[in-house]
Amino acid sequence: MMTDKPVTAFVGDSITAAGAWQDWFSDVDARNFGVDGETTDGLLERLDAVIEADPQTIVLLIGTNDLAERRSIERIVRNIESALVRLHQELPDARILLQSVLPRGREYAENVREINRHIWQFAATQRVHYLDLWPALADGDGELNSDFSEDRLHLNQAGYDVWLSELRPALERVNDLPPMSRPIRLPDLSAQ
Repeated sequence: MMTDKPVTAFVGDSITAAGAWQDWFSDVDARNFGVDGETTDGLLERLDAVIEADPQTIVLLIGTNDLAERRSIERIVRNIESALVRLHQELPDARILLQSVLPRGREYAENVREINRHIWQFAATQRVHYLDLWPALADGDGELNSDFSEDRLHLNQAGYDVWLSELRPALERVNDLPPMSRPIRLPDLSAQ
């Protein structure tokens, strides 16, 4: 189906694959390039499919499965950097939003923080926008907040809602759009 809407590619692992991107972003032609179990190695192998889609915007979330496979931080960071460089070379007009690796079990917290520090620094050198999702999704000890996940890895609906509350304004900035009229999230003061 041909559409004149701009193409936005959502690229990543099962967390991306489970997203209802076209429903959530109906103003664009949302393409889901999420693959269950995807690692940064796998991402590098399938970048051609993303490039062929010729997206105006690329939203990337990758890296958590590498940790489960005990890949080194250096390898994960290098692969993410390689993907960003290739996307920038092949799609020089595309706008890229790199998202931080999400928190998961607390045993991974320090490695996730280190990966995120490196990719945040690298993103700035490539004119890639960076969205730090850690503050919105992690609890105090670095674990994925249990309100947002049943298994300390995948997001439940509340987790996706929080992610979207961060992602929507980030995509507005990436695409130089005026802020949308949307409800403002107020803190829950009932617990105080």
